[in-house]
Amino acid sequence: MCKTTMISLLERFYDPTSGTIFFDGVDYSQIHLGRYRSNIALVQQEPVLYQGSIRENIAMGVIDNGEATGVSDDEILEACRQANIDTFIASLPEGLATPCGSQGLQFSGGQRQRIAIARALVKKPRLLLLDEVTSALDTESERVVQAALDAAAKGEGERKRTTVAVAHRLSTIKGADRIFVFSYGRIAEAGTHEELLERRGMYYEMCLGQSLDG
Repeated sequence: MCKTTMISLLERFYDPTSGTIFFDGVDYSQIHLGRYRSNIALVQQEPVLYQGSIRENIAMGVIDNGEATGVSDDEILEACRQANIDTFIASLPEGLATPCGSQGLQFSGGQRQRIAIARALVKKPRLLLLDEVTSALDTESERVVQAALDAAAKGEGERKRTTVAVAHRLSTIKGADRIFVFSYGRIAEAGTHEELLERRGMYYEMCLGQSLDG
């Protein structure tokens, strides 16, 4: 299994040929696909921003019959706060009405990524999938985006959130509750950052290679 396969399985682009994936203790193949996907959100390595305003791009996180509807500015601003992009948006003359332009290229990579995180969070997902979200960012942008991801992973109030992060840049997942190291399609190691360092195995070697301290 590779990272793309794992994300595709969790998105239910296809179902496993063997074994079972459970969501809230229920075989996820027995859950209506629309209802299942209404509980998950994906943020990818290269986020796509569409023609339209920041408001419209974030509101697309909640789709009803093919249209983004029923999302208030308060909900959008709360998602922006969680994604650590609210201060930047407030500094723009047009605020949420600022046009994103072609592919959002007027924004930096870190800004586009945080807008994409806000689009995922406005959906209030119970399962948040992060696919190499910091690998294309510079160090400073990674720091800001990582702060947003740490806040996003916590969820809000009583609505608990599970976050699955796929990463080669280990600083992205250093603080995870559980880290799984894949090798040739199988789980080679599992544990916390500290536990895996103590084992001095594959994860330890990768941390040395990336100059990631304990």
